[in-house]
Amino acid sequence: MADFTHFDKDGNAVMVDVGHKDKTERQAVASGKITMTVECYNAIVDGDVKKGDVLGTARLAGIMAVKQTANLIPLCHIIPVEQASVDFELNPESRTITALCTVKTTDKTGVEMEAMVGATMALLTIYDMCKAVDKGMTIGEVCLLKKTGGKSGTYVRASHE
Repeated sequence: MADFTHFDKDGNAVMVDVGHKDKTERQAVASGKITMTVECYNAIVDGDVKKGDVLGTARLAGIMAVKQTANLIPLCHIIPVEQASVDFELNPESRTITALCTVKTTDKTGVEMEAMVGATMALLTIYDMCKAVDKGMTIGEVCLLKKTGGKSGTYVRASHE
C-alpha cells in the first residue's frame, strides 16, 4: 500500500513534519496546455485580444500564483521561492499554447506543487482573457515534467526526457 504522508495513524489530515530534513537546492518544471479555435489562437498571436497582452498577463498570473500555493493547497508548506518563470510554446497546427512553469528554491521540501499551480493559473488567465472570443477552450495535460533535489532525487517524466 502507498505511504500517504499527509495522514496520521488515525487517518487524520496532517502537515508533514519536515523539521528534521536538510535544506537542499530544488527545482520543478510543470506544464499544461490550452486548446482553442483558430480565431482565438490568431487573436492571441496577433495581439488583437481586447483585454490586452494575453501571454504577458498570463505569465505574471502564473508567477504570482506560485507565491500563493500554500494558501491554495491544503497542507502545502510555505516555501521561499528563489526563482519562478512561466514560458509559452505556441503550436499553430494544434491551436494550443503550452505553459511551462519553472520554480527554484533551497529548502526542506520541493516545489512541484508551486510549478503545477503556476502553469495552471497561467492557462486559466489565458481562458479568462479570451473567453469572449472562444468559450469552448479546453485546459488539460497539467503535469510535472521534471524535479530535482531532495531525498528522492531527480524525476523526469518519461515522455519528456
